[in-house]
Amino acid sequence: MTIQQDHGKQGEQLAKEFLESKGYVILNQNWQAGRAEIDLIARHDDQIIFVEVKARSYTYFGRPEEFVTKRKEHLMIDAAHRYIDMLEYDGEIRFDIIGIILSKNGGEAKIKHFEDAFFPGLA
Repeated sequence: MTIQQDHGKQGEQLAKEFLESKGYVILNQNWQAGRAEIDLIARHDDQIIFVEVKARSYTYFGRPEEFVTKRKEHLMIDAAHRYIDMLEYDGEIRFDIIGIILSKNGGEAKIKHFEDAFFPGLA
């Protein structure tokens, strides 16, 4: 496993725990549809939320959330459409990003949650 994969797994676990502590119910983790993968799918306040998690151990090249590209947004939107079609879901959805800066010395990670980070019509 590469360092990036390890950071990704660690970040996803921290994001999952963070969301659960806020009352979110995790429906799926690492859900795949074609070439797209959605890190976390959750339910909260009668919405289904599709979450992209980005974790880094430093910010020299930018904050973790800045690495969600337009291409990734489009892939997530396509996958989300497949997911809601599969469930025959007709309610509200949103797309969130969670950026995590991992601690190098075993301290507490810094987590930022961006609700409604992008919109299907604007990605």
